[in-house]
Amino acid sequence: MSGSDQRAVVVGGGLAGVTAALELADAGLRVTLLESRPRLGGLAFSFKRGDLTVDNGQHVYLRCCTAYRWFLDRIGGAALAPLQDRLDVPVLDVAHPAGPRLGRLRRSALPVPLHLAASLARYPHLSLAERASVGRAALALRRLDPADPALDGLDFATWLGRHGQSPRTIEALWDLVGIATLNATAGQSSLGLAAMVFKTGLLSENGAADIGWATVPLGDLHDTLARERLDAAGVRTELRTKVTGISRTEDGGWRVDTEDESLDAGTVVLAVPQREAHGLLPAGALADPDKLLDIDTAPILNVHVVYDRKVLGRPFFAALGSPVQWVFDRTDASGLTDGGQYLALSQSAAQDDIDEPVSVLRTKYLPELERLLPAARGAKVRDFFVTRERTATFAPAPGVGRLRPGARTDTPGLYLAGAWTATGWPATMEGAVRSGVSAAHAALAALGRHRDHPLQEAA
Repeated sequence: MSGSDQRAVVVGGGLAGVTAALELADAGLRVTLLESRPRLGGLAFSFKRGDLTVDNGQHVYLRCCTAYRWFLDRIGGAALAPLQDRLDVPVLDVAHPAGPRLGRLRRSALPVPLHLAASLARYPHLSLAERASVGRAALALRRLDPADPALDGLDFATWLGRHGQSPRTIEALWDLVGIATLNATAGQSSLGLAAMVFKTGLLSENGAADIGWATVPLGDLHDTLARERLDAAGVRTELRTKVTGISRTEDGGWRVDTEDESLDAGTVVLAVPQREAHGLLPAGALADPDKLLDIDTAPILNVHVVYDRKVLGRPFFAALGSPVQWVFDRTDASGLTDGGQYLALSQSAAQDDIDEPVSVLRTKYLPELERLLPAARGAKVRDFFVTRERTATFAPAPGVGRLRPGARTDTPGLYLAGAWTATGWPATMEGAVRSGVSAAHAALAALGRHRDHPLQEAA
């Protein structure tokens, strides 16, 4: 193996890039990781606002997210992002004719699919007939193969309608979960991706949908701990470093140009968003690189509110009958210690709100929080701000599956990573980590280096 073959450059320091860099370094390659931002973590990061440490958005994962759980273990952060002992999602409907009504989606210890039966039977946001219809649709969903290309061309709402799901059932159950995991409504979602989410999360194993989230700022995990593990693995990490070009060398290797230097390597992993990847791909790397430009994006809006007192007594809840979707208590994780409470509203599929002025969003969401949380009506708002991720995820629209490329390109030594690649998952932290593993292992296989797949060990 030549000196160039033993060197790898990973472009992009999000979860996909960090994962790829760690796997390549653990296999013995000399790895350089290049990131244009001043931090690692991609779109799951933290920043300072006064005395608060703020996550740009609320990120959660599920017990079935074996790749992200492996990543947490690899960086030494598993204890900082614990899972629920058992799935328990409070769902508050403030539009019910009889007044606000609280329901819960909880699992029991029974085997799938009976683990959700008792919770569904008592779910107050659906009629008895609607609850029965959910069971029938779930059984039909279990029979689908998410990898079937035919499913990619159909939207999830159409399939749900064909299987007896009323608009209310879609709103109060399927979209409650789907919007948060897919960043799209059922009508905007590929049936293939929706089937993957619901089969894996709710219909595979008893505890698959148990929810986990960080009890510390995301930057502590995806930046600080990740950087420590990269350093320990021997990875050279360069922040604030923009890649300007990728080209072949005369000996068949690769040259990665930045604004300050040129790096030669036998392996390059391009772990950046699809449009940025399109701009850096050399000619011939993909048969139809313009497909990357057809992978649309979807926004997520996060509304942050700091009250002068405690107004929410649970870690999180989901809302119905309100523009509010999910509300999380981020008080402890943010470092707020003066008796106030910091709530974060996670608003997926936020096309209607993403460009609204803060003043408009304040007028819209503060009264809604008072509807949902009576204790907020007498509380003082100390701070109100928003974070906007206009291109938070790829849009999981019908047909997107045929646009997502695999890890291997048509040019030896060049690989793609990112949640937008063909992971089989929607745009999640899980998908990002899986893509990094896939890219690294494709590269190692081409170099004749066997490495056990980490997810086989985690399974």
